[in-house]
Amino acid sequence: MLRTLLSGGDRRSIGRSNRALELIRANPSRVSAIAELAQDADWLIAMRAVDLLEKLARQNPEWVEPHKRIFLGALADSDKWEIRLQVVRALALFGWTPTEQKRAVEILLRDVDHSQQFVKAWALDSLATFAEKDKRLMPIVRHLLRVFERSGSKALTTRAKRIRERLSQAVTGVPIGPTNGSLG
Repeated sequence: MLRTLLSGGDRRSIGRSNRALELIRANPSRVSAIAELAQDADWLIAMRAVDLLEKLARQNPEWVEPHKRIFLGALADSDKWEIRLQVVRALALFGWTPTEQKRAVEILLRDVDHSQQFVKAWALDSLATFAEKDKRLMPIVRHLLRVFERSGSKALTTRAKRIRERLSQAVTGVPIGPTNGSLG
């Protein structure tokens, strides 16, 4: 039934993902079925399943936690940017073992150079989240923030600004305004 809800349409549509999300919220045991669909041979179904997992992880990370390694596997190396986008958005939502975190950071560092700007922007966003806990990553994040700000891309510049504000607030506890400082 869930597979049917995620099928059809094209890469710009979400199928009937919203209905699938309702069914999962009503019965969280269905998360396992969505995790299986993330490996589906039909990449549109896999993309929509990964999107649902990422949405669920934002609201109820404990539901997706048993399946989180999906985001470190073959999906992270997909040739479909839509799948990679969901992967980079999800990676920072979980706690990882040191070995898993190393893989997660490798994925994010690779994808900050992705050709698709959404993937690039969210990869840096997640990398910055990791850097909040692992200060060794902060110099890399600061450098990448400067690169994004100089890119000429409004999307990348805007994401860099939001990341700086979030990092500044994490350090000071106060959001920064346009003139009261920045990181890096």
